[in-house]
Amino acid sequence: MNAQFEPIRAAGDTSTLRADVRAFLAEKVAELPPEVRAQSWSGWDDALSADMGERGWIGMTWPTAFGGQAASQLERYTVVEEMLAAGAPVAAHWIADRQSGALILKFGSDDLKRELVPQIAAGKLFFCIGMSEPNSGSDLASLRTRAEKVDGGWSVSGSKVWTTFADKSQFMIALVRTTHQDTRSSREGLSQLVVDLSSEGVTIRPIEDQTGAAHFCEVFFDSVFVPDGMLLGEEGQGWAQVTAELALERSGPERFLSSHVLLELACETLNEQPDDAMLALLGEWAAELWVLRQMSLSVASRLERGEAPMLEAAIVKDLGARYEQSIARDLSGAFRASSFRDAGAGIEPVLSYLVANSPCFSLRGGTREILRGIIARELGLR
Repeated sequence: MNAQFEPIRAAGDTSTLRADVRAFLAEKVAELPPEVRAQSWSGWDDALSADMGERGWIGMTWPTAFGGQAASQLERYTVVEEMLAAGAPVAAHWIADRQSGALILKFGSDDLKRELVPQIAAGKLFFCIGMSEPNSGSDLASLRTRAEKVDGGWSVSGSKVWTTFADKSQFMIALVRTTHQDTRSSREGLSQLVVDLSSEGVTIRPIEDQTGAAHFCEVFFDSVFVPDGMLLGEEGQGWAQVTAELALERSGPERFLSSHVLLELACETLNEQPDDAMLALLGEWAAELWVLRQMSLSVASRLERGEAPMLEAAIVKDLGARYEQSIARDLSGAFRASSFRDAGAGIEPVLSYLVANSPCFSLRGGTREILRGIIARELGLR
């Protein structure tokens, strides 16, 4: 099997939509300090999410019956990349818009769709992802959180870790083991449940990182009751469902735009203080960014056709994380070694933030080792 990244030709004109989004960002985001904008899809702002929901910019591709706009993937992509490039704090609705809502629409009951999806599209209901566990990490087949069948639903016990913004979310889509397995690691017997995080028996503990931020959380389940109607898809089909979900998680523009605010500041500084070495480096980044964008758009096109491009999504995520990290790393060196250091206060706090946080870019969505294992397997190399 070979990776397939088809050339993308726009199916319609998105210039009006792009202009509307930029006008919105000029009003809501442009005045935020650069170090705040650098957080982008790690930055939380309930009010901004609600404003986007009012404009129909959350769940854009979903059916109108559930609060969506029945828009194309290209239109959604236009909104997402403009938000990320500007550094809009979109974390509140990010996971629900990107994957949780789509999963509920595909695998949820009609009642669950009617109850949750319109609220997601309105920017009022936030989700987190319950995959990684202690001693499991990216090896989801070895997870231990169990859901035992009880009258009217399931009793969930276990824990999740590195769960982004669980403390601010109302719901989690949790991957749990619903069938006992004798083997230590098995893809069989896994199911996905929508867990109300306000339920009795749920405990959430934020994890503070070296910068003092607490984006990640530990989540503990002590015999938490989850009604039957919160099961996504069929019992035991969680592995197939979650692999499709990961294609959504790994291939979007967030995989290569996390350092974009820093890149723009570097461009502004170069206009004022020309530096040949930095200009050459900037040219390399621009070329790489354009290629990554085309690859990401190709995956989005295939997702719209109902395909599951796991290989291509893994490649985008792996190359995108390396690109994002290189900007922070290389600019840090240039900032200290040349006249570029005179750029002033604009760049330094953004650079400090990204140098501290960029190592996690190759963790979220699957570690580099896991991704390259997927790539090797899909290419028939292992």
